[in-house]
Amino acid sequence: MNPRKLTAAEQRRVDRLNEVSGRLEAEGYRRTDLTISLVRANVVILAASIPFYVILAIVYFHLHPLGDKISLSLSFGKLAVFLPVFVIGTFALTVVHELVHGFFWGLFAEHHFHDIAFGIIPQYGAAYCTCKTPLRKDQYIVGGIMPLILVGLLPLIYGIAAGSLLITLVSSIMTLGAGGDILIIQALLRFKTDAREVLIYDHPTEGGSIVFTR
Repeated sequence: MNPRKLTAAEQRRVDRLNEVSGRLEAEGYRRTDLTISLVRANVVILAASIPFYVILAIVYFHLHPLGDKISLSLSFGKLAVFLPVFVIGTFALTVVHELVHGFFWGLFAEHHFHDIAFGIIPQYGAAYCTCKTPLRKDQYIVGGIMPLILVGLLPLIYGIAAGSLLITLVSSIMTLGAGGDILIIQALLRFKTDAREVLIYDHPTEGGSIVFTR
């Protein structure tokens, strides 16, 4: 597979990564790339969505049976309102997802929010946020997992408890949408090292991170 063409901003971030990598390796750090395939990530998320939605449907409709309201719930008028709100809500929360990454990584980064950048990979229809300076492992994980918690799981729990099908569906997509973040964090947690110093650099153009150990 041919590598995708990088934008000018992405190329600058790659150049910056190479500069930082060269400096850290000169200081005795060892570099390990923990990138993941975006295609593989999408396949894993798609496979996980089947049992996820089966369980979600069982739980939701056990707590909130449709009963005689099913015809009203599926009426044209309801759908005419539901569908655009669903689409707009999903898009808006996708943006919020990336902003949450940026907010928490920006709190920890060397130059704070000046080190945060956003972009879109058209080939995969994926938006992303990246941090342009190394972080400690715990800092990287916090920034990586918070969108799942704040934009996915908490609204999902609320939607189920409140009996809101709209909130439940949108937040379920946001939960699954954090699947790539989970795979990245999983790869990082599986990486074992006895090094006393561990720095994590978010990959500027691919899914995953780069670990520097010394």
